[in-house]
Amino acid sequence: MALKKFKPRTPGTRQLVTVDRTGLWKGKPEKSLTEGLSKTGGRNNHGRVTAWHRGGGHKRRYRVLDWKRRKWGAVAIVEHIEYDPNRTAYIALIKYEDGEKAYILAPQRLQPGDKVVAGEKTDVKPGNAMLLKNMPVGTIIHNVEMKAGKGGQMCRAAGTYAQLVGRDQGYAQIKLTSGELRIVRQECMATVGAVSNPDHMNTNKGKAGRNRWLGRRPTTRGVAMNPVDHPLGGGEGKSAGGRHPVTPWGKPTMGYKTRKNKTTDKYIIRRRKK
Repeated sequence: MALKKFKPRTPGTRQLVTVDRTGLWKGKPEKSLTEGLSKTGGRNNHGRVTAWHRGGGHKRRYRVLDWKRRKWGAVAIVEHIEYDPNRTAYIALIKYEDGEKAYILAPQRLQPGDKVVAGEKTDVKPGNAMLLKNMPVGTIIHNVEMKAGKGGQMCRAAGTYAQLVGRDQGYAQIKLTSGELRIVRQECMATVGAVSNPDHMNTNKGKAGRNRWLGRRPTTRGVAMNPVDHPLGGGEGKSAGGRHPVTPWGKPTMGYKTRKNKTTDKYIIRRRKK
């Protein structure tokens, strides 16, 4: 889908660039596949703010997606492609021959009326899911499992994809767009194709109010605060340079590595590009 620009009739439309969603479903989501979604406002169970700049935003219902695709051999028809307010990618409502419905991530070039199927080995078509051990080397994939049967965890955001580049000793080698080369068990599932809505990264919200609709509150820079409020605060006039960027609690930030879970390091053959 193409990008959509607007005539600068108001300050909010002067810089506005959105994705053209004319081909998406105009109706409501499938009620049996939705759940209520309550907001936290960034507060924990004690009512204290633990995540800044959250609050407000439009009311949402959560769409329950099928990440596992374990209904093997059953052919499903794509009823329509929908917008999902809970994620950057579009979702597809599919209906199986027995009448059961499910939501899946919509890959690029998937259209209403197309047939999709999941199984141990299927055709290499967008939306079809199969085991990595039966997938041709070089296939573009998304929604990749890291543990067999757990459901897809990698490459789920708009426009993302990975590539199957090889197999060795019971493992499949996956190349991510970051440049990282990773191995996962061949018994894991993955879906063919790249995730829909690749133009999401090229949009411009145009005004602060559009961020408020998404539940994001304004951010105050640390250097604009007083010394009592932030380690970067204070100083005469605009004094922004000469200090190491830190959080309000003195921890390094902006380039400081925060990766805690190192247990999956053994599955990384080559780290992402520096």
